[in-house]
Amino acid sequence: MHNFDFAKPSTIADAAKALAADGAQALSGGQTLIPTMKQRLAAPATLVSLTGIAEMQGVCVGDGGLHIGAATPHAVVAKEAAKHYPALADLAGGIGDPAVRSRGTIGGSIANNDPAACYPSAVLASGATVVTNKRKIAADDYFQGLFSTALEEGEFVTSVVFPIPQKAAYVKFNQPASRFALTGVFVAKFANGVRVGVTGAGNDGVFRWAEAERALSADFSASALSGLKVDPAGMNADLHGSAAYRANLVKVLTGRAVMAAG
Repeated sequence: MHNFDFAKPSTIADAAKALAADGAQALSGGQTLIPTMKQRLAAPATLVSLTGIAEMQGVCVGDGGLHIGAATPHAVVAKEAAKHYPALADLAGGIGDPAVRSRGTIGGSIANNDPAACYPSAVLASGATVVTNKRKIAADDYFQGLFSTALEEGEFVTSVVFPIPQKAAYVKFNQPASRFALTGVFVAKFANGVRVGVTGAGNDGVFRWAEAERALSADFSASALSGLKVDPAGMNADLHGSAAYRANLVKVLTGRAVMAAG
């Protein structure tokens, strides 16, 4: 690992100032960044920790739904969101292992936008709003491909606001070693329709399955998916599963999520 300076601001404004410096990099849970630095694949001049900012922590219900501070660890989301958004709490409680859940944060996860991460599917399926130090970004505009988001230079996630659906569930097929999603599907039913977010499967990262959304909006049952097929051409393929295998998983897991949502 290369030498670096370390800063731990206590306010969003101070964090923004620190991140404006050349070579500065935001650090949240560090579950991806620190291993990357250890392998010398990244060498920021300064790490700016966001974990000491009180206004970026915690879970509460407010205008627009469930507000979660970006520096809130997965374990806290799993506990504190359970009463208000059980499906999201279940998702958080199934990320990695206890060590990862105690350190990793929701903001770090969606800022990194790993194509197999769990949270992006929930953000997309919920139609959540990503709040940064500069603006608010709709979920449909936020995710822009593998490890790519709408975040600009010096911009960082401060919170995420989740509209609370009538019914929802998340089902994933684990990659056994990493516990990332080989494929994961989050289904959320709202009064005006159903949204389906898929992670781990698409070769361009998290995506919405529009055909399933239309079918489930008309009939919220697993049988509504029977005539649908996912095109393998858009699926990821690696040593853990072929594109056709993942395409089939998307349909199977969507049906399971619908049944789990009730």
